[in-house]
Amino acid sequence: MMSGGPHVGAKSSLNGKLFIVRLSLSKAFGKYSGFVKSLDAHPGRPVRVGSMTAPTPDRSRDRRIEDPTNLWIIHPAAHLLLPWFIARGISANAVSLSGLAVGGLAALAYAHWQSWAFVMLGLLLSIAWLVADGLDGMVARATGTSSPLGRVLDGLCDHGVFTLIYVVLACSIGTAAVWALTLAAGAAHSVQSNLYESERARFHRRCMGVAVATRPTPSRNPLVRLYDYVAGTLERSAGRFDAVLGAHSNPAKLATAYGAAAVGPMRLMTLLSANVRVYAIGVACLAHDPRWFWWFELGPLSAVLLVGIFWHRRVEARLSGAAAIVTPSSTRRT
Repeated sequence: MMSGGPHVGAKSSLNGKLFIVRLSLSKAFGKYSGFVKSLDAHPGRPVRVGSMTAPTPDRSRDRRIEDPTNLWIIHPAAHLLLPWFIARGISANAVSLSGLAVGGLAALAYAHWQSWAFVMLGLLLSIAWLVADGLDGMVARATGTSSPLGRVLDGLCDHGVFTLIYVVLACSIGTAAVWALTLAAGAAHSVQSNLYESERARFHRRCMGVAVATRPTPSRNPLVRLYDYVAGTLERSAGRFDAVLGAHSNPAKLATAYGAAAVGPMRLMTLLSANVRVYAIGVACLAHDPRWFWWFELGPLSAVLLVGIFWHRRVEARLSGAAAIVTPSSTRRT
């Protein structure tokens, strides 16, 4: 009867430990599932689950015009990390600065772009920065700490990561021609990013039926004022449709029609997202010539911006004209 006693005891002990592990994982998964489900159950306000506060869902992102890798990789990864950061009181600004540090490590890896191993390391670190770039906003909404300074810091960190990568790659080649190409591509990148973000913000605002953009809280910080001025450049040139939307008898209907029609140009302009640039840098370095990325920035991406903005303005003009025709006739019938 005693035969196998030690083995039976060891097996029983192992089964007991496995049961405890399974129970712990089940509780953890249940807590996280409740955290995620609470976002849908209580849209528009923070929800407490245990000791954790679920953030107000981000209504500023329309899935129809979101980069596919954001939908399936970047944002899900950030959501998984969110409870850990909130539980430890890590601020959104700290996440932004940490992302900048990770981007700096990616730049150092790309200094050795001749080696495929370093290129893959740089690409993985760049993707980690993309996760941090999405996570900082989630943390800010979850903790109610969004601020003009945080918004500017986020933008500066985004540009800072690419600046570091550009400079490191240019230094690794070192010729005057490459430096000229780098500066031209950097300038194009800055213009493209600012105008693209303006177009995205305008699209989201109008889809919610809001005709006039909410002006940022005035700031004494000159960097904040400059950032808001540049970001609002196209806002001043696309006012006709906003005026029509504001005066329309059924703004929700016009907003729905606008959203359906403007998806095309906005999807095209997702090629101007940071994600695409991150992957393009990796591909160019794997092809053993970073210059291909800068030419991609100057040529195809500039063309995407011009075509996308022109297409977007055409959509606005068509809808504005149709609304101007419909509104007077409906007024006469009443």
